[in-house]
Amino acid sequence: MSQIFKLADELKNLKDWKKQLDEERKTVNSQIEALKNDLSQLMIEEEMQSFNRAGMMFYLNTKFYASAIPNRKENLFKALKEEGYGDLVYETVNANSLAAFVREQIEENNEELPGWLKGLVSTYEKISIGMKKGK
Repeated sequence: MSQIFKLADELKNLKDWKKQLDEERKTVNSQIEALKNDLSQLMIEEEMQSFNRAGMMFYLNTKFYASAIPNRKENLFKALKEEGYGDLVYETVNANSLAAFVREQIEENNEELPGWLKGLVSTYEKISIGMKKGK
């Protein structure tokens, strides 16, 4: 039993450390973004496209982003298809939703994967350890 408690304590400590590292990563990423914004603004003001410092080249880089308006996504997909750009549209299934659906189908089919799903999905179970605060 002491081996179980030792491993449980080690698992909890590692999870706590991971949580701390995740928080530190978020802080560092936030600081990096702020510095990149400040540096790019100064470079624009100084009309500098690039410069070298400490063996590194720093340069302005403009990226363009676009995303579908969430409640208009289906309209966008339809418009893309109608204009001949349907190859940009991908149908997806959420992994958790698919897993829940397949689990239901197996339960309703005498614990067997229904024939129409064979060769279309793969399934496996993974045993793990859950953790939550005790009382």
